[in-house]
Amino acid sequence: MKIICIGRNYIEHAKEMKNTIPEEPIFFMKHESCIVKNNRPFFYPDFSKEIHHEVEIVIKISRLGKKIEKSFAYRYYHEIGIGIDFTARDLQEKARQKGLPWEIAKAFDHSAPISRFIPKQEFPDINEISFHLDINGRTVQKAKIKEMIFSVDELISYVSGFITLKTGDLVFTGTPSGVGPVKIGDHLEAYIEEQKMLDFFVR
Repeated sequence: MKIICIGRNYIEHAKEMKNTIPEEPIFFMKHESCIVKNNRPFFYPDFSKEIHHEVEIVIKISRLGKKIEKSFAYRYYHEIGIGIDFTARDLQEKARQKGLPWEIAKAFDHSAPISRFIPKQEFPDINEISFHLDINGRTVQKAKIKEMIFSVDELISYVSGFITLKTGDLVFTGTPSGVGPVKIGDHLEAYIEEQKMLDFFVR
């Protein structure tokens, strides 16, 4: 099982990170050991002093696919969830300054808490789905899927041109603006529409 993460897929987030708006999708990988399920706590790692939250809609791939046309992409996923792409921002910045890959800042163990998955058929229009993240009872990130620069179908088509997608693979579709640091003791709650999907603490 692979975890494919899309970067800079919301205009306001790209701006807040002082990045250019991408002309085609940007993606990187996380690993199976990144996943945290069942609302277990996220344990703050000892190698970073600046862990940031990035809430994202997550798509679960439902069938094998390679070089999928955009018009057929909807056939390759039937469920959606929500996840947090935890990022060691200090390690990421250090790697960027040296011109190095920054997988160390994104793909460390337990950096991807994910929710349960729900059928996309529960929603009349997937593009109208809203989602948000609350920390300690305050909303810090909020968006609708239609605000993505590249739609879910575009992402599946693009990524599958480079990487074969397999049943059970996960696609983190990008985070909206409002990313920021978490600290030990924080309570994170993530929602799709008004349905609470994640509810865990930083320890």
